[in-house]
Order: sequence, then C-alpha cells, then structure tokens
Amino acid sequence: MNTESKKMATSIYGRVNAPVERCRVNFCTDMEKSVLMSNFERRGWHQVGPDDEWNFYWASTQTCRNLFSVESGYRMNDNQIINHFPNHYELSRKDLLVKNIKRYRKELERDGSPLAEKAEVVLHGGQVVTRYVHLDFIPVTFVLPADYNMFVEEYRKSPQSTWIMKPCGKSQGTGIFLINKLSKLKKWSREAKAPFHPQLSKESYVISRYIDNPLLIGGKKFDLRLYVLVTSFRPLKAYLFQLGFCRFCTVKYDTSVTELDNMYVHLTNVSVQKHGGDYNNIHGGKMSVQNLRLFLEGTRGRAVTEKLFASIQWLIVHSLKAVSSVMANDRHCFECYGYDIIIDNQLKPWLVEVNASPSLTSTTVNDRIMKYKLIDNILTAVLPPDGIPDVRWNKVPNSEALGNFDLLIDEDLMEKEESANATGKGSKNKK
Repeated sequence: MNTESKKMATSIYGRVNAPVERCRVNFCTDMEKSVLMSNFERRGWHQVGPDDEWNFYWASTQTCRNLFSVESGYRMNDNQIINHFPNHYELSRKDLLVKNIKRYRKELERDGSPLAEKAEVVLHGGQVVTRYVHLDFIPVTFVLPADYNMFVEEYRKSPQSTWIMKPCGKSQGTGIFLINKLSKLKKWSREAKAPFHPQLSKESYVISRYIDNPLLIGGKKFDLRLYVLVTSFRPLKAYLFQLGFCRFCTVKYDTSVTELDNMYVHLTNVSVQKHGGDYNNIHGGKMSVQNLRLFLEGTRGRAVTEKLFASIQWLIVHSLKAVSSVMANDRHCFECYGYDIIIDNQLKPWLVEVNASPSLTSTTVNDRIMKYKLIDNILTAVLPPDGIPDVRWNKVPNSEALGNFDLLIDEDLMEKEESANATGKGSKNKK
C-alpha cells in the first residue's frame, strides 16, 4: 500500500486500518447542516443518495419513520446505522413522555420498589400534596382533552395557580400559552378550530402546572439544554455531554397577570427570544453549563450544587428507564436527545421536555464550536474503533472515544459488575 493510501486508511484513532478500499464509508443525510457536513468530510466519508448503498444515515425523524415503516420494506445490513430509534416519540412527544413516566412510577409502586416512595409536600402556595420522593421530576401534567375532568379537579384545589398549555406534536415554542383562570381555557376551547371535545379534537395538548418559582440569574428565567446520547435501550446505555448550555429569556421575570401573555418573559426557546428587541446576537442569550456550575458554587455552595447536578443525572436516567421497555431497540440505531430542564429557586430540577432532533443551527461562534464537538464525539462514540459502522460491535467505546461525553448508565456493565461481586463474595464465603 503506498504512502497516500496509508494516510487515507488511518482512522480517527490514529491507527492504520484495513486497505482503504474496504474502509470507504458512504453517508447520507437530509439535513445539510455545516456542523454535520464538516465532520463527515473531515473523516473522508463520501456522500451518497438515500437510494444508494449507504453506511451512515443522519436523517430527520420523518425520514427515519418512513424508512422503518412496514410499507417501505427496507432492511438494513450489518454495516448500516441511523441516528433515530423507530419510535423515538415515546420519549420526545410531550403526552407520551408523561404517560410513560406515570406508567413507570405505577409499575415500581406495584412492585413495592423503594423508588416509588411517597410523602406529603407543602407547596410554596401553602397547598399540601402527596408527591413521589425520588421520582417527582415532572410538573403535575394532564393530557387534554382526555384528562379534562381530572385537570379541573386539580385546578380547583389551588385556583390561584398558573398552568402552561403546549400542543403535543409541535416544537420551538409554537402554540404555547399560559392560563390562570379556567374561563380562559374554556374561552380558548370555544374559539379553537377543533373544539375541546374528545370526539372532535384532532390535536391533543398537555397542560402542566407552571414552575412559577424558577431560579433567576440577573432577574431572568432560564432553562438548561443538555445532550444525551443513547446507543441502546435494552440494555440501557446512555451518555451525557458535558458542554450543555443555559438559554435565557431576554426580559426580566414577572409573574403579574399583565405579563402572562408575554412569551419573552416565560419561554426560553431561542426561536422565540431571537425576535425580541433585547436579543443579543453575540452570546445568543446563552451561558455554558460550566459557568452555571461556577455561579451556583459561588452563590449557593459546592455541596448543594453537586446535589443539583446529581439530581439532573438521576432525572435523565429514570426518564430513559421509563421508556426503555416500549422503545423499539433496533441495533442499527442510536439517538442524541436534547433535554430541556428548568431549575426552581429551591435548586430542584424539573424535566420540561425531550427533543429527538435538537437544533444543529449555530446562533453564535461558541455555539458552532460546541455543536461541532457534539457531532464529532457522537460519531466516535457510536462507531467501532476502526471507524466503520458495524452493528455486531458491543457498543462500548473507550474513554478516548467518548471525548466530552460522560457515562450515565450502562446496564450491561452494571450486570457484569454485580455478577463479579456476587462471585467474589461466594468465593470468600467458601474460604
């Protein structure tokens, strides 16, 4: 093999692979994002069309669903991987996420698991409610129109509370509004094209108790966008990207009734905030998670900050466990989810939603650098050491390949460790 061929055959790990003819990787994508294309091209991959022989497909969620549909009849071979699980919506659709977490908690309760322990909690409004001690990480939520009567019953317990309405199948802040009076919901129902009637309404909504005591920095509300890579649901294998960020509102937080309809006060979505007059194009209303951690350590102390970040990891792991039994665990798939989390002023994290296609559009220079690293780290984590897609690989990347990803959970590894510990104890007992 000549020098040039050897150079081309050197993998991203610096090792020399098999001859370059066998190492050619063909990629396909329907998302021409620069952070994707530059990563693929840097690896010397070749772009092909969806009807050609491809090894790696970075697809939109709709393309993935079409590919996996029964009608398509498409069968993948061992050297093909794709960036979504067939029914990712079990986690990323707002109503299904809530349904799956509620089911997960009930199952643990039925099995007598200590994870399902409950206790009475006094809300900051004075209302006493029963909550899960360990699994209380989503706000009280109902799916409308199906749960309308249950929602009214809950609303009447604390009529002074505020609720947030979100359409189940939309993203980027579309169709979201806040209510603090039942009459406003009824008025909206009458005016909506599809009235609030189970038999007539085509689009479902979730209505959640609004986190009206968010942690503020500079008087402004923010949430966290964290990236979670899942390479398998059974056994569950998941990784957390260290370089997440906070997204800030452009207007100072105000709970007054007059500001209830001002989305610049309440919604952190960049797609909403960038239209505001106070939007800053340089930092894009974003702050790194590392800077948030430093701020909290300085203002609240290291111990509570560590507890908060441990709670966030706990929240992510159990949201994934809640869907692991219903997810189609295809070995050709991996997925990077965008987790949106709000922290309240008691430093308690709340899961707002999970995105199956977190935005890869860069709003700032730092954003572009971070998202380029994210894609680079995803590719090295999901590919075997030789850099060629192969579903027969055990999906255990080494620490070098993980880059900025930290291991969240690997049930396979946990099972092996438990087995080794049990064997070790057994041999000690025999002695």
